[in-house]
Amino acid sequence: MAKQAQQQNKKKLKISTVLIFLFCCIVAFTMLVPFVWMVSASFKLNSEIFSYPVKWIPEVFRTLNYEKVWQSIPFLQYFLNTLKLAVIITLLQLFTCSLAAFAFTKLQFPGRDKIFVAYLATMMVPWHAIMIPQFIVVKAFGMYNTHLSLIVLQAFSAFGVFLLRQNMLSIPNSLHEAAKIDGCSTFGIYRRIILPLSQNGLATLTVLTFNSVWNDYMGPMIYLDSDRLKTIQLGLASFQQQFSADYGAIMAGTVCSVIPIIIVYCIGQKYIVEGVAFAGVKG
Repeated sequence: MAKQAQQQNKKKLKISTVLIFLFCCIVAFTMLVPFVWMVSASFKLNSEIFSYPVKWIPEVFRTLNYEKVWQSIPFLQYFLNTLKLAVIITLLQLFTCSLAAFAFTKLQFPGRDKIFVAYLATMMVPWHAIMIPQFIVVKAFGMYNTHLSLIVLQAFSAFGVFLLRQNMLSIPNSLHEAAKIDGCSTFGIYRRIILPLSQNGLATLTVLTFNSVWNDYMGPMIYLDSDRLKTIQLGLASFQQQFSADYGAIMAGTVCSVIPIIIVYCIGQKYIVEGVAFAGVKG
């Protein structure tokens, strides 16, 4: 009877595994369809993009849209501007968020938990509610129409602090105390012990921040006016007019803009699942 029960449990487990696998395949296919259509549309004329039935493989692969993107607008300049902002803001958030998370996790000071809760409460305030005050402050400090405005406004992240704090909670306090007994300074503990053990959370924050800054449209649109400072998202918007849009060029530019995000994700993807899992550790 015990063997029969074990065999039945194994069969149920196999069936459930197959069902989960099929469900994941369906979800993955659903997520990939828009990307396949985007790549296919980037090689088509506007008249061919919305033809029915949909032709997933173009009869003629035309590179006209890619040539238009690189020649009609300073796409390389937009690309470098976006890369500059994404890299600088990501590095700043890694530094500031990891320091704040270390303080909220391993250091003891009055009102620590209350300050952390108040800091998290800022995530509940819609960005649209502080958009105008931010713009007034930026203009008052003379940072309007500079990349510095976007860098300063996005150098901190309450979500990043929360993510790294939850990750650091999994690090035993005994390591921190042992290092302190050995004479290691507070910053030394942060640099030599906490950061190496928080690589999953840091990699997750890197991918999420880089992706967010790279795809940001509203920020550059509000704070940047000069054409030489614009980002990819603003450049792609130039192909959309009042009553029409050059969808082929937009798709071609989007394909080019997605490449860096894919590269960053491929580099850090093995840490992302673990990093998100650590974020569920109780605090």
